[in-house]
Amino acid sequence: MTVRVKICGLTRRQDVQAAIDCGAHAIGLVFYPPSPRSVSMEVARELGSMIPAFVTVTGLFVNPEREFVEDVLKTVPLDLLQFHGDESPDFCRSFGRRWIKAVRVREAGQIEQACADYHQASGLLVDAWDPNHYGGTGQSFNWSLIPEQRPLPLILAGGLSSANVARAIEQVRPWAVDVSGGVEECKGKKDATKLSQFFKEVHRVCKTD
Repeated sequence: MTVRVKICGLTRRQDVQAAIDCGAHAIGLVFYPPSPRSVSMEVARELGSMIPAFVTVTGLFVNPEREFVEDVLKTVPLDLLQFHGDESPDFCRSFGRRWIKAVRVREAGQIEQACADYHQASGLLVDAWDPNHYGGTGQSFNWSLIPEQRPLPLILAGGLSSANVARAIEQVRPWAVDVSGGVEECKGKKDATKLSQFFKEVHRVCKTD
């Protein structure tokens, strides 16, 4: 089994470097001002310039205006768009970039429906439901709601840390895992030791490419 790792909500150069050194396959930059992990386009451009070949720079948006996404794309070297709000399939695919859609899971059948609705996505990210927040809650959800048959690559998020990522991989067998709060010293600032421990647990149960 091969599982890829995305580190999301990066805001500092040293955290980007630590994620790369640990072997991150993707980094996530948040373009959602209400989030404590949000970055300006200028900071994002600086962080993006650090990324070596074969590491994917992902831009996270929540119900953005089209003009905002277009402005970010002109400024920041993004490889992948992540839509974490209530965006329509037409909106998600309208930027001519690869994209993934996040789904906040709270009931059976929701993931299957999202796979059908967003079938042109490069992957489906499943996260915990919170009525007041679009991700970044640090909460997990009932993994038994994740179906065995998945038309899209499944990215598991929500409350992951070194304490549970091995169990999550063994139970869910995702395409990738996505972590933010579980490797932080405080919101927006990663902890190099927690990052290392997280990757160690991933490597313990699977191969990584």
